[in-house]
This record gives sequence, structure tokens and C-alpha cells, in this order.
Amino acid sequence: MTDPSSSPPHDDHDRRLTERVRPPDWRNPVPSERYNLVVIGGGTAGLVAAMGAAGLGARVALVERERLGGDCLNTGCVPSKALLASAHLAHEVRRARTHGVQAAFDGVDFAAAMARMRRLRAGIALHDSAGRLQEAGVDVFFGDAVFHDRDVVDVDGARLRFARACIATGAEAVRPPIPGIDEAPVVTHEQFFECTTLPERFLVIGAGPIGCELGQALARLGSRVTVVDQADRLLPAEEPEASAALSASFTADGIDVRLGQTVTAFRRASTGGSADTFEAVLEDGSAVPFELCLLAVGRRPRTEGLGLEAAGVEAGPDGIIVDPQLCTTNRHIFAAGDCASRYRFTHAADALARIVIQNALFLGRKRHDALTIPWATFTDPEVAHVGITWREAAERDDVLDLSRPFDACDRAICEGRTDGYLRAFCTRDGTILGATVVGDRAGDLIALLTLAMTSGAGMRGLSASVFPYPTRALEVHRLGDDWSRTRLSEPVARALDHFLRWRR
Repeated sequence: MTDPSSSPPHDDHDRRLTERVRPPDWRNPVPSERYNLVVIGGGTAGLVAAMGAAGLGARVALVERERLGGDCLNTGCVPSKALLASAHLAHEVRRARTHGVQAAFDGVDFAAAMARMRRLRAGIALHDSAGRLQEAGVDVFFGDAVFHDRDVVDVDGARLRFARACIATGAEAVRPPIPGIDEAPVVTHEQFFECTTLPERFLVIGAGPIGCELGQALARLGSRVTVVDQADRLLPAEEPEASAALSASFTADGIDVRLGQTVTAFRRASTGGSADTFEAVLEDGSAVPFELCLLAVGRRPRTEGLGLEAAGVEAGPDGIIVDPQLCTTNRHIFAAGDCASRYRFTHAADALARIVIQNALFLGRKRHDALTIPWATFTDPEVAHVGITWREAAERDDVLDLSRPFDACDRAICEGRTDGYLRAFCTRDGTILGATVVGDRAGDLIALLTLAMTSGAGMRGLSASVFPYPTRALEVHRLGDDWSRTRLSEPVARALDHFLRWRR
């Protein structure tokens, strides 16, 4: 089997995508004498920085090496969520009889599901298109950006002079040097979405968000899936209860999970099966056959080939080195997004780009370390978190640990989706320090808790708010009620009892 990236499905959807994010007939403009802001990288952080600055009247140039939209549009959030929607629907049809619906499941047309993904991606690409940037007043350059000096970027011979610059080059998938990897059908998420044929056996190396999302999706679309990770549980960065809930779901989906294992080599299968069948040899000596392997072992910042030394910008293993205001070691150059942050999420890149606009162009002093950034993994059940972790909460003696299982939620009971829970860590005065949501729509529910944190509403505000019934969100309100009950100390309870006796 060849690498899917070598034979992309050049259909009308892909052509429409290319016309928007890397127009074949594009000609780079003649550079202006000097720009207020030059942005390197056309992913989320770069697009927000460029569009935002241009909208405020700045003279802006944006340089992109490959395709506008970056990882999120082309190989990340957008295509994965489109595919997850197909997988979710397949799963719901299979379980329809549990709701009294006599639906017959006739299988999945994987090629059609992927075509749908490409169609939706091409439509969404309009927001990130070169034409939209041009209409907003941004000079768009395609090519390799290399710093020529502390205030000059070279793009294929064109010199872009700037007062300020923003590096937003993103991150790329890690591809470790495992023996046999170059001969085997091994892809990262950067090539996966070019597949058109459902692999009979799908191997996922890495039990983090990308591996778990796509592994579960392909299992529900019809592949026999094996997930391998050296960690001792799925989503090892999340709390153990969340991992356990997801593990139960994986078991129900028939996914073979191999934890505490690493892949030592890839080799062609020696006996039986298709000629295109390969094996991954694990640390314990066992072998896992597969037709396609997804490598999801992490991502690293893109910082090479930028000429950072010429610009006086320092970078380390974790990316571009920035101060709390996102300024690099060159005070005229800032950095935002995955190349400069441990929060490698689209919404985080957006927030950091907004800070760059304020600090770089308007002498602001906004700090990125003051942000409260939630995240979500869109498995089934979804897993979302914000603020301090369960480990950090356990180290403090002033933290209340409050939780509510969804099996007590009327809406969840009616829908037959009672797996998961809400959990919040707060101080005794109701200040929310962190929260986890596991279950259906966890990514939406964590937004309520994040808002309560950032607005200062806290548990008191959640308890005082009126939420509609019956909803899952009502459990957030009831979490606030649980906190209110912790304030009913024995002396207060006695005083209330005496008062009410007097009132009778």
C-alpha cells in the first residue's frame, strides 16, 4: 500500500479547496516599502493576527509556505470533526433499536464519507482564503519566509521590511525513526485525510486526543482497530476517571487497546493475509497486523529554516521563546500559536493572536499566562477540562472537590446516554479553580464553567442562575447548588432551625 499522500483524490472539492487556500495562478504582490506587521504562517494564529491588524488599519503582509488555513482547516479540526460526525451517525443507527426505532444498518460507504468531509472542508475554506485576505487589505505571499535581518523577511527574493513581525508557523507531527517505518503504510494526521479506502485493520500508535478520536471513528466506520501506547491508560494527560470512561467505550466498540507498549519495528507480514498487510512488532514480542497505521505520538513546533539567528530570535525544544507578552528575544518580533505555546489548540492560537495585535501594534501589556484556556477531546464520551488538574487539587487543603454523575440527569436518562460526569475544584468561597466534564457535549458544557471562572461568577453565580429543564447544562447549575450546601455548617443549620421554629 502506498502512502495516501502520494495519490490525493483530486476531485472538485479538492480543486475548490486549492483555489481558495493556495491558488495555482497566484502572483505575489510587489512588497510595500514597510509594513506595520509581517505575519509568517497562515494557520489560525497567523490569519487572526493578519485580519485583525488589517481591520484596524495596519499595513499587513502574510507569508504562507504551503496552504492557508494551516493544520486546523486542512488536516486537523475541520476534517476530523466531519469524519467523526459520520462515525457518530453510524453508531447511532446501530443502537437505534434501543430507542424503539427499527433501523437497518447496511454498512458505511467510506469513500462517500471522505468525499463529504472534503466538500465541507472546501466550503469552510472560504473563511481562510487568499481572496478574503486580499479583500481585507492583506498582502499575501506564498513561499518560504527567511529572516534576512532583525527587521527584514525574505520571501523567494522579495524583501519585506517591517516595524513588527509575528511568527505563527505552527507545529508538525512527530515521526520517530522506528525501523521499517519508511517501507510500511504509516501516516500521520497530515496525510490521513487523503485516504479514500477504509483499512480492514487500522493501527493507531498514540492514545492521546488525535489517536483516540480517529481510532474510535474508524472502529465505528468498520475497521478493526488496535491502539498502542506506552502510557498505562488512554488520554494519560486527563484524570483517571475520564480515562476509565473512555476505556469502557472503547471496549464496547471492540477496539483492541495495548497499553504499556511501544512499537520496536515495522515489517511486512510473513504469512497469510493480503500482500499489503504489515505488522508492528511490540515491545513484548507480539505483532499487530495492519493495512494502515496512524502515527499520533505528538507534535513539535516548526522553527527550522526561518533564519531566526539573523533576526536575533531564540528558540528551544518547546518552540519560540517568548515573554508573558509574547515578545521574542527581538523586541520587534512576536510569536503566537503552536510554535510558541504549550496549548496547541485552535482557540488558544486565536486568543494569542489577539494579544499580539494589542501588544505589537498598540503598546499593550496583555499577558498570555493570564488566559484561562479550556480544551476538549471529541471522543465518545467527550472529555473536556479547564484550570487546575486533579493532581494539583489533591496537593491543596483548601479545595473542594465536587462532582455530579450524568446517570442522575433526567435529560441524559431520556437519551440513554448516562455515561460521564461533571467535576469542579473550587475554594470554600466558591471560586472555581478547575473543572472536568466527561460525557455527551462535554466540549460545550466546559464553556459554561470557563465563563464562570473568567467572569468571577463562580459557584455562587452558577447556583443563582436559572437554567432550562431538561438539559445537561442544568447539572452545571446543580453543581453550584452542591457548593451552596457545603456552606450550611452545623452552627448555621442550628440557627436556621431555631429561626424557623420561631416563625411557625
